[in-house]
Amino acid sequence: MNRTILLTGGGGFVAGNIISQNRSRNIIEAVEQREVPITGEHLTWHILDLRDSAQLRHLFHRVKPDVIIHTAAISDIDYCEVHREIAESVNVGVTGTLVDLCVESDVRLIYFSSDSIFNGQKGGYVEEDIPEPLNFYGRTKVAGEKIVQQGCRNWVIIRPSLITGLPLLDAGNSFLWRLINELKQGKKVPFPKEEIRSPVDSVTLSRAVLELAENDFKGILHLAGNDTLTRFEIARQIVRKLGYPPDLVVDKKPQVTTGRAPRPRDVSLNNAKARSVLKTPMLDLAEALDLIIENKGGRDLC
Repeated sequence: MNRTILLTGGGGFVAGNIISQNRSRNIIEAVEQREVPITGEHLTWHILDLRDSAQLRHLFHRVKPDVIIHTAAISDIDYCEVHREIAESVNVGVTGTLVDLCVESDVRLIYFSSDSIFNGQKGGYVEEDIPEPLNFYGRTKVAGEKIVQQGCRNWVIIRPSLITGLPLLDAGNSFLWRLINELKQGKKVPFPKEEIRSPVDSVTLSRAVLELAENDFKGILHLAGNDTLTRFEIARQIVRKLGYPPDLVVDKKPQVTTGRAPRPRDVSLNNAKARSVLKTPMLDLAEALDLIIENKGGRDLC
């Protein structure tokens, strides 16, 4: 059955990939603060500041969604650390409004959280592990999770690991696209050996989220790849895959500067539950890179 999906943060990196992977002819009502030059047969754009709860409520009752996929957030960790009031109003306040709307109309909510909710001391985190965020961004995501769990009846909390992929529009939060553009200029690219992640590609992530929009799973789900790698190792694999010299990737030492939020060392995620619940397969990084290249949309990656 086709669903009507209200997609927040529609112009962002993650939401753009969800739009591009919508193969089930779901109706997507995408919300963004600015004009977005993307059209589609089953896609409608709505220009709206999500913090305007009255306008958000009006839109919700007009489109009557079956599912909300809530990707919108201020995800710049350092910005959140300095601009805490703004971060809280978006990452927590908007989530609270959406939860209220879902409860009123019995709508399913898929909420994007983050691996940043963990302190990074052990890695291999499972869904039942207790969040202990090191930075303010992580704390806003923990607050959002609690609001969803305590308020909604029909909910899924997604915790993605480092998302690797190409944006539908501009670079956004796509470190891969920024990396490619620097490689094309022959620049050395710094990535830390200290930070450990389990990267998931944006295509797999999007397909998994759209699957969740159509099934009845309820709970927390770690959407992560099968590999546990340092960010340095991830970048080296990408560079080799694209045919660039691997020595263009250099070690990035941790920075200690005023206003820079602390980062967890190892927030690799255990994806066993996702592999048992979903039909969408979780991939090794090598497989994920093949899938990204297959879905590159005409972009020159070399």
